[in-house]
Amino acid sequence: MSLPRQLREKSDFDQLPDDVPVSANIADIEEKKGFTNYYMFVIEVKLKGGGRYLIFRRYRQFYALHTKLEERYGAESKNSPFTCTLPILPGKVFVGAKKEIAESRIPILNVYMKNLLCLPVWVLMDEEVRLFFYHSTFDSEQVPHRLRRLRPRTRRVKSTLSQGPVVDRTAAPRAEALFDFSGTNKLELSFKKGDLIYLLRRVNKDWLEGTADDATGIFPCAFVKIIKDLPQQEDTVNKVRCYYHDETMSTIRDIPVEEDLSTIPSFKDLMELMSFTIGRARQ
Repeated sequence: MSLPRQLREKSDFDQLPDDVPVSANIADIEEKKGFTNYYMFVIEVKLKGGGRYLIFRRYRQFYALHTKLEERYGAESKNSPFTCTLPILPGKVFVGAKKEIAESRIPILNVYMKNLLCLPVWVLMDEEVRLFFYHSTFDSEQVPHRLRRLRPRTRRVKSTLSQGPVVDRTAAPRAEALFDFSGTNKLELSFKKGDLIYLLRRVNKDWLEGTADDATGIFPCAFVKIIKDLPQQEDTVNKVRCYYHDETMSTIRDIPVEEDLSTIPSFKDLMELMSFTIGRARQ
């Protein structure tokens, strides 16, 4: 059975519990110290019920999960009455700089997780899949230093170039896609490697908005090569959305972060900024 034909039906999705992950995207990589240094993928997981959290996984955990799924549900498996076509996982790499290897795996692992979470219900409810995406005590104790690839959560899609005045596209800001990118919702622009994308604006240091094939949306800068850049503008002020809860009220505040996204303040610094902003709002 081909992968597109075995994806979940809407009725199957409705039957899933609210704590089942429905999408997962890598927000960043982080170096960890051990017997040897290694990199972990910081993954934002979104649940059917609307919740979201971050988990931290090494490539070898992806590999271990895939190996177990192949044994149970792969086309050659004899351990289960159910089989399916599993998504392709990039193979192990033994030579090269660890950081570059981890960075190069991000788009492929994003596609892998997207296709994995579209498999039949009995795969999603498998214990190994549930444990892989589970927000463990280890995950809750981690404080991410950066979230360079975390998609902006609230953006309005602008009209396409074709809806405005006639534009000389040979002079328009544009980029060429270096990798396939599959948007997780209607706000994101999907494209294939080699596609030409006309740029509309820079959302922040790591995300652009553009149009391709009469579709418009946002996408990560790391997936494209700029052919003609957008006009220089004042530095974008990035914001981090924070949630404050006490006994009497819940408050949402978008905290301006003027630093480069590669130097996002620590969790402690963000809490201090948030307390300061809420204090001013109450005055």
